[in-house]
Amino acid sequence: MADGFNEARALRVVEIMRDFQSLQHRIAEYSPNPPAEEYFEEGYQVLRQCRAEAAAVLAAPFPLDLTQVSGGSGEQEKRQLQRIIIDASARRFQVKKIYLRAVAAVRWLNTRNAILQGEPANQGHAAQLQQANHTLRNELAAISDARIINDFRNTDTQNGYWLQDDPSRSAILEWIRTYSE
Repeated sequence: MADGFNEARALRVVEIMRDFQSLQHRIAEYSPNPPAEEYFEEGYQVLRQCRAEAAAVLAAPFPLDLTQVSGGSGEQEKRQLQRIIIDASARRFQVKKIYLRAVAAVRWLNTRNAILQGEPANQGHAAQLQQANHTLRNELAAISDARIINDFRNTDTQNGYWLQDDPSRSAILEWIRTYSE
């Protein structure tokens, strides 16, 4: 039975997709062109990987089996919107994780540029550059699923969004395992 919240669900889809779009745009802005000798440096590799992963999430088709629901028109709309919310939430989650990795890589790049100050890397920079690489690895390791979900919940709650049908972390991760492969 339809519950009268389909307008709220439709608005929620828009809110989630707006956030997804914003994250995609921010990732697309990170397109450094490293010198050939730095192409395989750790942070540049992370940035290239992030851009490729973000493009793959964007290009992934919507699973058509999610639109196959039964029931009256109000109930059918409810189920479709709930399924779209989980799809959109999973995509937003994936892109947020990619974005956080890209931000860490950009910090690495800024640190590297500050260390080198336009000079080619040499033995005098080795310790500082190793520390920058170590910091990047630590930042990447600190990105967790729980942190991302908590950030979304906090921000969405502060913005006064309707969260009744938002999927749990386990539901999002299950969706990703099922539909992202």
